[in-house]
Amino acid sequence: MNEPRTKRGEQTKAKLLAAAEGVFAEQGYQAASISRITERAKVAQGTFYLYFESKLDLFEQLVDDLNRRVRKAMSDGAARGANRAEAEREGFREFFAFTAEHPALYRVVREAEYVSPGAMRSHYERIVEGYREGLERARANGEIGDVDPEVAAWALMGVGEMIGMRYVLWPTAESGPYGSGATPVPDHVFDEMVAFVQRALGTAPAAPAAPAAPAGRTPATASHPAATAAHTEEDA
Repeated sequence: MNEPRTKRGEQTKAKLLAAAEGVFAEQGYQAASISRITERAKVAQGTFYLYFESKLDLFEQLVDDLNRRVRKAMSDGAARGANRAEAEREGFREFFAFTAEHPALYRVVREAEYVSPGAMRSHYERIVEGYREGLERARANGEIGDVDPEVAAWALMGVGEMIGMRYVLWPTAESGPYGSGATPVPDHVFDEMVAFVQRALGTAPAAPAAPAAPAGRTPATASHPAATAAHTEEDA
């Protein structure tokens, strides 16, 4: 599909992606329909096909869009750190902040395992790629211990994902559709997780004081190990 050539076209496509994020999270891929997505986006059904070939094409582009945005959030957070330990903390902070705002990320990526395995694999590999590069630089600079950056990147991404699932998603799982709500990661959980990650990497402890949360973010939320990824949205 051709990319939008006008600002209005970009806005229309963004509205369809946002609507799809909500519909897929609430109903799942199989039950979701193009008509329901266009209805929520307030877009004519025929307009859908100017931007997407099918529901599957929309789903795969949504996975890619969520991946680009979460990597950008993590990279921005990590960039606030003056050293590797701080970068880990701030990267995780932004990951959890993003998933609290976009809990659909979990369901969409997990459904991709069955709907589009290639899209799911690409999602994780893109995150790990940037994170691994950051760890390699940190090891070369003596900021972390003698760890395998590839193994560490996958392991720490798993830490962030499971902590996010337990504390961001599960507390609201019984009060609404999966992916419809989220809670902040408790401060003590975030601090303990960051300390665990820093011990695992052999980094010096980061300063405990957290900076003010970015506008529109929940102060108590945190970010993801892959946040250390140096990748930005241009890496997509």
